Amino acid sequence: MPNQQEIQTQPLLKIQHLTVVFESDLKSNTAVNDISFELFPGETMALVGESGSGKSVTALSILGLLPEKKTRYPSGKILFQLNGVETDLLHCSRHELEKIRGNQIGFIFQEPMSSLNPLMTCGQQVAETLMNHLNLSSQEARNRTIQLFEKVKLPHPELCFQKYPHQISGGQKQRVMIAMAISCEPALLIADEPTTALDATVQKAIIDLLIELQQESGMALLFITHDLHLVKNFSDKTGVMYRSRLIESGPSHDVFFTPQEAYTRGLIHCRPSGEQRYKFLPTVEDELSDSFQAQHIDESALRSKIDFLQHQPPILELRNIAVRFPTKKSFLGRTTEAYEAVKSLSLKIHTGESLGLVGESGCGKTTTGKAIVGLVPLFTGEICYRGKDIKTMTASERAQFKREVQMVFQDPYSSLNPAISIGQAIAEPMLVHRLCSTKESKNKAIELLEKVGLSADHFNRYPHEFSGGQRQRICIARTLALQPRVIICDESVSALDVSVQAQVLNLLVSLQEDFGLTYLFISHDLEVVRHISQRIAVMHQGQLEEVQDVQHLFKNPQSNYTETLLSASGFSQSSAGWH
Repeated sequence: MPNQQEIQTQPLLKIQHLTVVFESDLKSNTAVNDISFELFPGETMALVGESGSGKSVTALSILGLLPEKKTRYPSGKILFQLNGVETDLLHCSRHELEKIRGNQIGFIFQEPMSSLNPLMTCGQQVAETLMNHLNLSSQEARNRTIQLFEKVKLPHPELCFQKYPHQISGGQKQRVMIAMAISCEPALLIADEPTTALDATVQKAIIDLLIELQQESGMALLFITHDLHLVKNFSDKTGVMYRSRLIESGPSHDVFFTPQEAYTRGLIHCRPSGEQRYKFLPTVEDELSDSFQAQHIDESALRSKIDFLQHQPPILELRNIAVRFPTKKSFLGRTTEAYEAVKSLSLKIHTGESLGLVGESGCGKTTTGKAIVGLVPLFTGEICYRGKDIKTMTASERAQFKREVQMVFQDPYSSLNPAISIGQAIAEPMLVHRLCSTKESKNKAIELLEKVGLSADHFNRYPHEFSGGQRQRICIARTLALQPRVIICDESVSALDVSVQAQVLNLLVSLQEDFGLTYLFISHDLEVVRHISQRIAVMHQGQLEEVQDVQHLFKNPQSNYTETLLSASGFSQSSAGWH
């Protein structure tokens, strides 16, 4: 038997020549192709790459969570060694695997809302894991769960124990998932995109928490993400996956600062940078073909444009708007208590500009956007379009407003009707607003598809046949069908791969040039907002903290909250660059 010192110098996880194939009636699909890597106790490894590259399949293979009937492993071993005992997770019995899952290896899934049971309280779900693996009594499991909730810094742990998943925020749900994953003090924790679509401050808090927990227990961490910049400051080593293969791996410093593969360089460069501002972002394809032509933004010209716009009448103006949601009603249905999501907010948006609206989740950004297009009612205040309050508009003026002010939502899949083709989806609003005949609508829809980088061949396809980035392009094409003047982009690129995100952002910039569009760009991602906006408005707890042009806001924030937000996103005040 090896001694303890020898055990510590052995890899905790060793993946050797792993190949994963999905079988269907029509064909076989190789999702992971001959990958190998090692992970030692106390070490952090980041596995990065675009959607479909095989990252999550690799992680799910470790714990045998892929569907058995449709999954085949033509080659490879997944060796897990703990306390001198080595287990091949690919070939061990179901009973052995169930003892390891959640006990020796913890797993944090990407989407906590769909991973948590909506019929059980948050506390019950963690307590169940403790009772199953550690044989604790119900009371012991409850006490231990509350301790774990304190450890992951959930507010009011005893109340959280009794709450259901839908009653807490996205960041809090992710903390519940982390509490469940570390409940049995695993030797290895796998985190699959644990911070996707979370705002910067919550994202930083989650990562800081994982680092703290790792330092306390000495567990190994396998962190899966599509965002290289997210992990560059805390992972010991990084592996880059592309089209099912591990194309590059090594110490994180080497991968980030001296990448050997063009694809890795593309992933690094296509993310908006805190150091350089380009009119168009480089894409992975640009890097692979070495065809990127940098167009630097002229800051003085941008400053002149902002000054000019400030002296023009706004195309859209919010005057002291407030939005309230009832939280308690009387027996007669009258509201007795309400939550004020937006509080006396005033904002001007000028023709042809991009105004970024940023802040933490729950600050009121999306509610503001929905209030503008009438998806939530105003409690007080006025929304003026071209100088006229929409409440006093005639029927024809209101119809024009609804056509000219459009919204692109965060999730393109839920925004599209799965039962109709994308061609019909684009043509439908034109027909509803009587902008063209049925015969003309097809030609215009094809023209719009080509404008957003798709083709006429896509007209008769359905939403499920497209990738996330393509679906977002379809949603943008449908929005353009109404010839809008103002587009409200609500977290429209937050859940996309960084490479696809760059393509969509470039599309938005070029469309603004072509059609003279005005954008209200709602996002929690400060780097993205900095890239696309001329001015930025910062919201906090329903109120407007400050509005400044991009250059001044990043170099000289006026509120403490903005400073906190910039710090959480990795920006320093002095240079508006990365720490």
